[in-house]
Amino acid sequence: MSRSSVLRRAVVPGTLILAALVAALPACGGDSDADTSANTGGTDTALPRLAAAVGAPLQGTCEALAGFQFGQTTIATATTAAAGTLTVAGQPVRAHCVVTGAMNPRVSAVDGQTYAIGFEMRLPLDWNGRFLYQGNGGTDGNVAQAVGSVGSGGPLTHALQQGFAVISSDAGHSAAQNPLFGLDPQARIDYGYGAVVALTPMAKALVKQAYGKGPDRSYAGGTSNGGRHAMVAGTRLPTDYDGILASTPGFHLPRAAAAQLYTAQQLRRAATDENDLSTAFTVPERQLVARAILSKCDTLDGVADGLVQDVEACRTAFDIRRDVPVCSGARDGTCLSATQVDALANLYRGPVNSRGEALYATQPFDPGLVGSNWASWKFVSSVGGERDPVAVGIIFQVPPDATVKDRSRQFTFDYNFDTDYPKLSATNATYTESALSFMLPPNELQLDALRDRGAKMLVVQGTADGVFSADDTQAWYDRLLARYQGQTQEFVRFFRVPGMNHSRGGIATDQFDALESLVRWVEYGEAPDRIVASARGAGNAGGANAELPADWSANRTRPLCPYPQIARYSGSGDSEKAENFTCR
Repeated sequence: MSRSSVLRRAVVPGTLILAALVAALPACGGDSDADTSANTGGTDTALPRLAAAVGAPLQGTCEALAGFQFGQTTIATATTAAAGTLTVAGQPVRAHCVVTGAMNPRVSAVDGQTYAIGFEMRLPLDWNGRFLYQGNGGTDGNVAQAVGSVGSGGPLTHALQQGFAVISSDAGHSAAQNPLFGLDPQARIDYGYGAVVALTPMAKALVKQAYGKGPDRSYAGGTSNGGRHAMVAGTRLPTDYDGILASTPGFHLPRAAAAQLYTAQQLRRAATDENDLSTAFTVPERQLVARAILSKCDTLDGVADGLVQDVEACRTAFDIRRDVPVCSGARDGTCLSATQVDALANLYRGPVNSRGEALYATQPFDPGLVGSNWASWKFVSSVGGERDPVAVGIIFQVPPDATVKDRSRQFTFDYNFDTDYPKLSATNATYTESALSFMLPPNELQLDALRDRGAKMLVVQGTADGVFSADDTQAWYDRLLARYQGQTQEFVRFFRVPGMNHSRGGIATDQFDALESLVRWVEYGEAPDRIVASARGAGNAGGANAELPADWSANRTRPLCPYPQIARYSGSGDSEKAENFTCR
C-alpha cells in the first residue's frame, strides 16, 4: 500500500480560533523548520497502538454460509463470485463470497408498510483480517454493492480488492419506500443509526463463521450520508470500530438540508425563471466569480495554479461585494446584478431566522463553484422531489408531511425559518426522537472511548461542496481542538480538498486513498502528515474529469494537508508535483 494524506480547516462566525495551538503545530512535508514531534506525522506513540490485522482463508464453502443464523436474520443467498466478476479501474477484483439477506422484519403500526434491514456482504476468499462497514449515501433505500468504495473521485482500488470483508445495507427501507419511510418512526431511526447498530454484531458474527475468527480490525467509512453513518458508528459503537473514515460527512444533515431550502429561496430572487434556478447564476457568471476569487486568493499559497489552498487568508482577501463587478445595465456574463450579489452573499453566509440567528454554517468562497456537481446541488436538489425538500418535510420534521413529495418546490419556497425550522428538533407521542437525535452523532465532541483504545478518525471535506459546508466540519474540528488540545491530532485529523465538490469532482485534485492512510495510522502508528491527491486527467485509470482546466497537467498531484496547515509551493521544482509543496 502506498501512503497518502489530507488535512485542513475552515472558520465560521463564533468558531473557536485557537491561535496558540495553531502556532504550536509543526510543519510537515519536508519544510526545513519542521518540528519532528509525534503530533503531526511520523510514528504515533502517545496513545495505545492497535496490532495489525492478520489474514485468514475462507473456512469451508461460501454456499455453506446460507445456513448462518443470528437473531432475526434471514440469509437469502450465498454465492461465490470468481475473480474478475467485478472490476475496479479496469483491474479484476479478487474472488469472493457474496451473501445477501435481511434483518428485523416488521410491519409498521403507523403506515402499514413492511420494513426490514436489507444487506449484502462480500467476503474475500483470501481475507486480510479486516472488516469494513460501508455507509451509503442519500436517503439510502438501496443495497449498494459491498465493495468498500469509500474514498473519493474515481478510486483505483477499494476495500474489497484490498482484502476487507465489507457490508452494505439499505438502512432499513427499500427504494420503493423512499421518502415516505419517514412516516414510520422506527424506519427513521434505522436510517439514522438503528441499521448500523443492528448490523455490526451480525456482520462480525458472520465474519467469524466464515473465517473461524472475528475481524482483527474493524473500520467504518463512507461519503456524504455514508460519512455521517461512519461518524455515527464511531460515536455509538466506539468499542466496535478501530478506524473511522468520514468523507464529505453530512453529520449535521437535517440542518444542511434545511440550508438548501434557504439557498433555493435566495436563488429564486435572482433567477430569471423560477422553474430553473440555474438562471440565477449562469455558467459565465459563475466563471466570473471564480476568476474574481482566484485573482485575490490563488497566489496566497505561493503559486498561481487555479487552486485556493489558503482558505483562511482568502476570507479577508476576497469580498463578493467589493471584488465582483456590478452591472450598470443588463446582465451579460461580465458582471452581476446587485440582486445577484446579495443573493450569493446570503447563500455563502448561510441561513438565518428573522432574528438574524445563524441556523447552519457559512461556506468558504472557492472557484470550484463552477463545477457541475456544485450547480446540481444548488439549482436542482434544493427544490427537487428526491432530495432536500422531501428529506426536510417527510424524514426529518415532526410531524412529517407526506404531501411534500408532490409539492417539493412550493414547500421549499414557502419554508419559514422561524416556524418550520424548529420542527427538526421537535418530538411528539408518535415520533419520540427528533431528527437532531436520530441523525447526528451523539456527543460528537466526546471521543474519549475511541481515543483511549487507540482508534483513529480521518475526516475529509471539499471546500467547494455544494451541500455540506466545509466550514461546518471545520467548526466541529475547532471544538475538538478546544476539548482535546494538542492531543487531538493524535487520533482525529481533518483534511480539506481545495476546489472539490460534493464527494468528488470540481476543479480539484480529488483522487486519493484515505482508507489506506487510515489503516497505516491505526495498525502501524504512521500518522498521516499528508495525503497525496491527483487530478483525474486524460489517461487516468480512475476516469477523466472533463471540468479540469486545460492548462493543468493530466498528472497533477497535490498534498492534502492536516488542518490547520496548508499546502505551499516551495518556490522551486515542477509546480504540478506534490513533492514540491510543503504542509505548513
